[in-house]
Amino acid sequence: MFAPRFASPQSKATFVISPAHTMAAPADRPQKSIAKNRRAEHEYFVVQRIEAGIVLTGTEVKSLRAGKANLSDAYAHFPEKKTDTLILANLHISPYDHGNRENHAPLRPRTLLVSRQQAVKLRQQVQEKGLTLVPLSLYFSGPYAKVELAVVKGKKLHDKRESIKSRDAERSIRRMDE
Repeated sequence: MFAPRFASPQSKATFVISPAHTMAAPADRPQKSIAKNRRAEHEYFVVQRIEAGIVLTGTEVKSLRAGKANLSDAYAHFPEKKTDTLILANLHISPYDHGNRENHAPLRPRTLLVSRQQAVKLRQQVQEKGLTLVPLSLYFSGPYAKVELAVVKGKKLHDKRESIKSRDAERSIRRMDE
């Protein structure tokens, strides 16, 4: 698997990892959907989509594998002005059924993992343009839990009506074609 740890300068020891121990590229990992925020598409215009990792405890991961999560009231924000820490609030992950006294709190704030450059861009968009960060979906990408965040702008009532009319028109066209 690995070359010797201590090699003499004359030997050309190289460290080669066998293919069985390499991690799949992010695009090759299987994705399993956990929860979707369907209401977000109806209430907001999606400006940009971002994938972020999420910091979880053991019982939270087990509850997510069982599909017990709710994104309906969740949002992301920067709690402090000086740091680039992104927090996901109001994400409800039900307590694990077989957990003990070390079980997690269902609505605790959870840290999101984004690069510093992404965090700076998101902070600028949220502060300057009056946009909001809303999670669209929660899923497993291989062994990792991920959140699809969206930078969104709120819809007005007439915008919602227009989107409903266009969706109904598309539905009626599809019915006529069948």
